[in-house]
Amino acid sequence: MRQFKELESPERDVPDFRPGDTVRVHVRIVEGDKERVQVFEGIVLQRRRAGASSSFVVRKISYGVGVERIFPLHSPSIAKIELKSRGRVRRARLTYLRDLSGKAARIKEREAFTVDESAAPETTPKETPADA
Repeated sequence: MRQFKELESPERDVPDFRPGDTVRVHVRIVEGDKERVQVFEGIVLQRRRAGASSSFVVRKISYGVGVERIFPLHSPSIAKIELKSRGRVRRARLTYLRDLSGKAARIKEREAFTVDESAAPETTPKETPADA
């Protein structure tokens, strides 16, 4: 129980990603006495938010075969999580993608959020010459 409490406040900077987003997960692989980092890139199918035991599922197509991996979010074997693109979906669990292939399995990209102009610092416009 104490080990979970230590993980409750992780020092890792995890990007804010949701189902439908494309992520690159850098996983530490130990082979004998050597350690290397392998990248697993795919679409997030679901995210389980449960504090220290949070996890997420990533799916990719490798040589025509669908591969899914479940990653514990606060695992020491995860070196880094990169957010490649944001997807626009209307569900929390995208398990229906398992039955789709090709163009049908595409996810539209979410628009970037714009900064509210009232919250941005005010700048004065540059003066232009009268003859320009």
